[in-house]
Amino acid sequence: MLSFLVGLLYLVSGRTVRAQDATGSRFFCSAIPAGADPSCSFDPNGNRVQSTSPVEDELRNTILQLRETILQQKETIVSQQGTVKELNSKLARCEAAAEDTSRGQSSRRKDYSKNTMGDLPRDPTETIDQLGKTMQGLKGRLENLELRANTSAAAAAGAGGNAVGPLPAELRELLKHRLVALEGQLLRKVAELEEEKSQLYNETTAHRQRTESTLTSLLERITELERSNNAFKSPEDFKVSLPLRTNYLYGRIKKSLPEMYAFTVCMWLKSSASPGIGTPFSYGVPGQANEIVLIEWGNNPIELLVNDKVAQLPLSVSDGRWHHICITWTTRDGFWEAYQDGERLGTGENLAPWHPIKPGGVIILGQEQDIVGGRFDATQAFVGELSQFNMWDRVLRPVDIMGMANCSSYMPGNVVPWIDTSVEVMGGASKAALEICEDRMFES
Repeated sequence: MLSFLVGLLYLVSGRTVRAQDATGSRFFCSAIPAGADPSCSFDPNGNRVQSTSPVEDELRNTILQLRETILQQKETIVSQQGTVKELNSKLARCEAAAEDTSRGQSSRRKDYSKNTMGDLPRDPTETIDQLGKTMQGLKGRLENLELRANTSAAAAAGAGGNAVGPLPAELRELLKHRLVALEGQLLRKVAELEEEKSQLYNETTAHRQRTESTLTSLLERITELERSNNAFKSPEDFKVSLPLRTNYLYGRIKKSLPEMYAFTVCMWLKSSASPGIGTPFSYGVPGQANEIVLIEWGNNPIELLVNDKVAQLPLSVSDGRWHHICITWTTRDGFWEAYQDGERLGTGENLAPWHPIKPGGVIILGQEQDIVGGRFDATQAFVGELSQFNMWDRVLRPVDIMGMANCSSYMPGNVVPWIDTSVEVMGGASKAALEICEDRMFES
C-alpha cells in the first residue's frame, strides 16, 4: 500500500512539471529537512511554508481518504479472519466426529449420548435435519461475508478509485473452499448415519424375527408337553382325584345345561370315605343352588335333590371299589330311577313334579354349592375318584345303562360329555389317565 502511495505522488509531480513546461514557466529546487514530508513547502532557511496549491490540497485529501479506506479494509479483514477461525473450528469438530464414527463402527456399539458437533441429537433422522440446518446457516453467513466485502469494495471505489486490493477475493475463495470441504464432511456424515439407520433397522427386524421364531418354537414345545402329559388313549380315559375333605378341592364342568324336562346322569366313582362319601356332583342356578344334587352326608343314605326337593336312593358305594351309578328323572310326575353297576335298585315319584330344569347354571364335581359356583362346605365334600361323568336330556333305556356298566358299550352324554378339555380341576385336585374297565377287572 505504501508503494502505491509513492507511485501516486510521483504521478502527480510529473503532471505538475509537464503543466509548467507547457506554459513556459520555470521552477526551482530547494532543500528540505531530513525526514520532512516532501508534500510540504519550505523556505531557504528550512522553515515550513503553508502551501495553498489546489493540486497539493487534492493530494492531501486523497491520502486521507486512502487512509480511511485502509482502516476500513483492516476492520473487514479482522472480522473475516474471525469467521475463518470459527469455520476452522467447525471443520475440526466434523473431522473429530468422523474419526469417532469410524472407530465406533468396528464395535457397532456407539455412545449416542456424546455430541459430535456440539448439539447433534441422538436420533439419526434428527441428526440429518440438524446437519441440513447447519449447512444452510453456513451458506447464509458466507453470503453475508460476500455482501459485506462487496459493500466495502464499493465504498472504497467511491472514495479513491480502484483502491481495493486482491485480499477480499482471496478470502472469499478460501471461505468457499473451506465451505465445500465442510459440506463434503457433512454429506459423508449424513451418508454414514443413513447407512447406520438402515443397518439398525435390519438388525431390529432380524432380532424380532428370531424372537418370534423362538417364541413360536417354545409355544409348540409347550403344546407338545401338554399333549404328552394329557395324552390319554381317548378323551374319556381319565379320572379326577379328590383325595381330601376340604372346601377348595373340586372339578368344574365348563359346559352348562339347557332347559330340560328329563335327564339321565351316569358316572363311575370310587370312595371309602366315612361317614358319607360327600357330594359327587351338584348343579346350581341363580336363585336355586340345589337345582340338582347327589349327596351322601353323614350317616344319611345317598340323596337326590331336584329343585331342593329330596329323594333317598338305595345305593351303597363306600367300599373303596369302582361302581357305575346312573340316576334318571322326568318332570312328569317327578318319576326317578336309581341304578348301581347296571342294576336298577330303586324307583320313586313326586320328586319336583312338572318342574323344568333351569338352564345356565354351574356343574361342580366334588362339592355342594350354597351359592352358584361357590361357598362350599368341607363336611359335604366328596373324597375319592370320579370318571366318565355324562349327562343326557332324556331317560336312557335300562339296556343302555347295562351296556355302559359292563363295559360292552360307551355312550357319551349329549348334553355333558366326559371329555378332557371340558373338565378343569381346582385347588389341588388332579386328572390322571384311567382305563376304567381294565382297572375294574384288575380289582375283581
